[in-house]
Amino acid sequence: MKHLLSVDDLTTDQVLELFETAADMHDVQSREVKKLPALRGRTVVNMFFEDSTRTRSSFEIAGKWLSADVINVSAKGSSTSKGESLRDTVLTVCAMGVDGLVLRHPASGAALQVSQWVDASVVNAGDGTHEHPTQALLDAYTLQRRLGSLEGRHVVIVGDLTHSRVFRSNIQCLTRLGAQVTVVAPPTLMPSGIGAWSASAGFETSYDVDAVLPHADAVMMLRVQRERMTGAFFPTAREYTVGYGLTRDRLALLGPDVPICHPGPMNRGLEIAADAADAAQSLVLEQVSSGLAIRMAVLYHLLAGESQGGMA
Repeated sequence: MKHLLSVDDLTTDQVLELFETAADMHDVQSREVKKLPALRGRTVVNMFFEDSTRTRSSFEIAGKWLSADVINVSAKGSSTSKGESLRDTVLTVCAMGVDGLVLRHPASGAALQVSQWVDASVVNAGDGTHEHPTQALLDAYTLQRRLGSLEGRHVVIVGDLTHSRVFRSNIQCLTRLGAQVTVVAPPTLMPSGIGAWSASAGFETSYDVDAVLPHADAVMMLRVQRERMTGAFFPTAREYTVGYGLTRDRLALLGPDVPICHPGPMNRGLEIAADAADAAQSLVLEQVSSGLAIRMAVLYHLLAGESQGGMA
């Protein structure tokens, strides 16, 4: 495999192989010296044209712990702020002998387009409202570590589905691993055409979070992405919380062992209450730790030479 642009780029066996590698990479986090020589001599550039904390930091640390040379480029610090096109920017960067390019961009399809322009391996770190494959991988990996096999497990995803690239990638990843998925959102935040997609992809939809939560084996809350909204998708923040937030009362609907996930950043008090975010069953910080392990695994399989054959 040359690039990771979508969860669809991976077979089920490749997903499980990444999880096995990530488990090994996870052990590195507890070492005194957190360095592996696997990508020595390789250069990875993180190009982020949208703000990010978790994804950008974890890709940077992942590359450095694998001994790659890592460079960060942001929109504000690049020539795109002077009017240079994305194509000219990535071609300029890759002309310096870059091996891997980790790209986040507000335009859906940007990662695919860039992969057609450059020889470097491209990892999609989020493109518009399209996909975020490494987030879906780390979410599934985190749940698998907690629940064991995801086969037959009921995973409920609640929140702003219309603007969520995480939701789109998670549907592909979780259903491929055998999970039963139900997505819940108000009608205004349920994507157009989701009925046909759910029928073909094998997941359920609902507008009633209180009816679905008692039957969940795991819950994933999605951030309300107000920065992407061009209109009023719900009357007030309070009304959204009352209708769809994981409040203290809704937390009581879940079993004490039902894990709670959130890809972050969290809007505490909007889609998730502090009681839920900080509950013993919350996996929010475990997702961050898992994200580093998954991104180390992805870079390793893409860039570590002979190991690339295992992803082909």
